[in-house]
Amino acid sequence: MLKITICGGGNLGSVCAGFLASQPDTQVSLLTRRPEQWSLQPEVIDPDGHCFTGTLSCVTSDAREVIPEADIVLLCLPGFSIEAVLQEIRPWLSPATAVGAIVANTGFFFAAHNLLPASQPLFGFQRVPFISRISTYGHRAQLLGYKPQLHVAIEHADDPALLRLTLEQLFRTPVALLNNFYEVSLSNSNPILHTGRLFTMWRGHEQDTFPAPFLFYDDWTLEASEMIMQMDAEFMQLTDCLGISQTAIPPLLTYYESVDAASLTRKIRTIQAFHGIQAPMTETPDGWRIDFTSRYFIEDFPFGLRFIRDLLRQHHIPAPFIEQVYQWGVTYAAR
Repeated sequence: MLKITICGGGNLGSVCAGFLASQPDTQVSLLTRRPEQWSLQPEVIDPDGHCFTGTLSCVTSDAREVIPEADIVLLCLPGFSIEAVLQEIRPWLSPATAVGAIVANTGFFFAAHNLLPASQPLFGFQRVPFISRISTYGHRAQLLGYKPQLHVAIEHADDPALLRLTLEQLFRTPVALLNNFYEVSLSNSNPILHTGRLFTMWRGHEQDTFPAPFLFYDDWTLEASEMIMQMDAEFMQLTDCLGISQTAIPPLLTYYESVDAASLTRKIRTIQAFHGIQAPMTETPDGWRIDFTSRYFIEDFPFGLRFIRDLLRQHHIPAPFIEQVYQWGVTYAAR
């Protein structure tokens, strides 16, 4: 029996709890701040209408109840919660427990290296395995889409191949093993795509009100494409310095099958999955204002772009575009 503890009851935690509990020979527990709102038999519905359900062995807010016996601890948390939860679970971890993050590009490995024993087995996914949304908190969630393949980095495991295979079986998706933790920790997705767009959209208009909310992708501009291309060029200098192949992290133009700023703008505007997504704004009696408390700000700048910027500085790589965008974002995030 494989014992799994999921930390976090948000969108991804909810889907992982129901999905993994439905797998044979697994015992799944949940560590959450709101255990009283959870059913022990949460349901997960996928796009084909299939319902995954199983029985959680324990739902609690006390790490002592679910960490000591866990074979795998899976953090399904935003970047700003990772350090606090690692500190919470650290006293109760077994040396053999594999601790991982459902997505590792918000600082998981950097925090784990600082807070956990040097020999602690670690793993992290490059991208989330599911598109996930809560329907009824603690009771039902939607698995909106699967990925054709997952990529994972593993450190300090006695048998990395066995852990990779275990994750592949748990998530029912092929899992490829990457070369090092940088390949899952650094990303030109949200940390560059989101931050560059926010900067070009709102620099100089931070206190303005607007008659209607902006659409983040449908209204994408040539200026935003030019900015993220400049940031990406700086980022790719870092990946070259760290020995990360473009197979693991391709340039944005390659990823979006574009050749210049104009074609990149057209591509982003026409991606079906992006249609209708609003920019982070909140409605007030005077109109719509920027929501500096949104995940776009409180995660993508201090727990995404920050690590890229710090490593660029550490390796003495000039990055004026990333530095400018980062300084603007952290100035306004969650003010």
